Amino acid sequence: MTNIALSVAAILTFAIGAVHSWAGERRLIGPLLAPERRQALLDKSIFARRVLRFAWHLTTVAWWGIGAMLVALAHTPVDPSGRLVLWIIAATFLINAIVILLTSRGRNLAWPVFIAIAALSIAPIFSR
Repeated sequence: MTNIALSVAAILTFAIGAVHSWAGERRLIGPLLAPERRQALLDKSIFARRVLRFAWHLTTVAWWGIGAMLVALAHTPVDPSGRLVLWIIAATFLINAIVILLTSRGRNLAWPVFIAIAALSIAPIFSR
């Protein structure tokens, strides 16, 4: 039987990753790396530009990896090990939410999505 809460958490995780990469490339990374905007290190080092771009997108890959774990956990009974993994996932996304909320002063609307992922990730633990 599929756990709906974990399935929704997985979908949100994949979606936030896609939005992160697309919007970040369009609004932050692309403009930062545009030749007319580059300064100092970014202008002199192709390596620095590549690291900046790929470090940004590796965040998405990590979130998608967590999304894949949520999909796997959604299709198996949640045993003690699974509960521990769900607590870790929930804590990770809660920390993401808090950091984004505080650093953006609420302007970045990813924080409610991260709170939803955190809550949905631990929902199966309490729904016995």
